[in-house]
Amino acid sequence: MPKKKKIGSYPNAMIVMSLTAALFLIGFCGLLVIQSKKLVSIIRQNIEVRVFIDKQVTKAGQDSILHIIQAKPFVLKSTETKAITFVSKEEAAKEFIEGTKEDFGSFLGENPLRDSYRVKIQEDYFEEAKLQQIKKDLDQVKGVYEVVYQEDLADNINRNVTKIYIVLASFALIMLIIIVLLVNNTIKLAIYSQRFLIRSMQLVGATNGFIQRPYVMRGAIQGLIGGVIAAILLIALQQLAIRNVEGLALLQEYDKIVILIASVLGLGIAIGIASTYQSLARYLRMALDDLY
Repeated sequence: MPKKKKIGSYPNAMIVMSLTAALFLIGFCGLLVIQSKKLVSIIRQNIEVRVFIDKQVTKAGQDSILHIIQAKPFVLKSTETKAITFVSKEEAAKEFIEGTKEDFGSFLGENPLRDSYRVKIQEDYFEEAKLQQIKKDLDQVKGVYEVVYQEDLADNINRNVTKIYIVLASFALIMLIIIVLLVNNTIKLAIYSQRFLIRSMQLVGATNGFIQRPYVMRGAIQGLIGGVIAAILLIALQQLAIRNVEGLALLQEYDKIVILIASVLGLGIAIGIASTYQSLARYLRMALDDLY
């Protein structure tokens, strides 16, 4: 004899599946935001301001310029990355020849390039207006010939990153609204079949809190299950991507990913509880004639 299905098992499975799908997509958007922020941070830390030195400046003069630059508040403070790098005109010529495949020394007869310092800037100064101020500040240092950086790069990166964040946030918000509506309707269908049981419990004196407790608990468990499955899928996807995409491991911030996973679990539980409570409250307030 075939085993009889439990009443409500289909709606319960649909609720968990819907929550899992939505939480996974919301978590995926969060994962993209975390990794894109890390990528932008790495890009910003590698943006350099080049300080070219006058040709007549002596070694002592170069050291003096270095000390002045080191004292500036905008210079990157990091133990992992060297903030200021000296590049001699010979090294600059070698880089130029390797990059362009043209040896200008063969027809110029001399090296026209200059010694320079390459200065990494703190992220807080990664704005066009602030970079312009840095350029103006360094131009006034005695012995500095010219200060150069990639103009408009900072504003372009900031503008594009903002657009990416807006798109991802909008997508996550739309998914959240859709899933709340979908879960609400699914829970309503599940509770609809038990509306007379709920009314019978009211008639024998059960309080609203007593009636709500098992349903709300079930909603929380459904949300937790959906969140756990979504978290497992996110972690699996992340590990698969790390193994197959070179350099992606550098973008991982595991402390923020842990917070993201906890948020996914919390969001799943919150949606499960809120949707169940809202759907159940309707039947608790409904008149007897409206139940039919």
